[in-house]
Amino acid sequence: MEIVFVVAIAENGVIGAGNAMPWRLKSDMARFKALTIGKPVIMGRKTFESLPRRPLPNRTNIVITRDAAYRAAGAIVTTSGANAFAVALGDALRRSAAEIAVIGGAEIFRQWLHRADRLEITEVHGRPGGDTHFDIDKATWEETARVRHPAGPDDSADYSYVTYRRRPPH
Repeated sequence: MEIVFVVAIAENGVIGAGNAMPWRLKSDMARFKALTIGKPVIMGRKTFESLPRRPLPNRTNIVITRDAAYRAAGAIVTTSGANAFAVALGDALRRSAAEIAVIGGAEIFRQWLHRADRLEITEVHGRPGGDTHFDIDKATWEETARVRHPAGPDDSADYSYVTYRRRPPH
């Protein structure tokens, strides 16, 4: 079962500002949907609450939070990364999905990075200010694909779709 991070990252490593993305990439929404549809998606509470439409349809939404009393309509809530993985694995097997998608935020990415097999990055060509970052260690990750796109009419920046795979241990 592959663990795949799906995240948009600016050239300066910014992934968020004030619990929102500091850019608009409507063109990227179709890719995000294609990468996550029919799969379990793991996210933190703040990411879940930032979704314009929640829960994400046709995906099992798994929310990790420190708040044991937190409830989220249409999502499975847990306080444990191990429990989130068990739920996601069972769901993926039931759906015959080969992947579990991890969609943020920064704390969830930090906690799950050691488990990740692949990174599906939307590289935003810009350097916005922000308070949340994600840096890709090129010693650990190898770029395997890159496709550049100009900004569409509803996009605030040019962007590239970049795939990274974990390098094998030496």
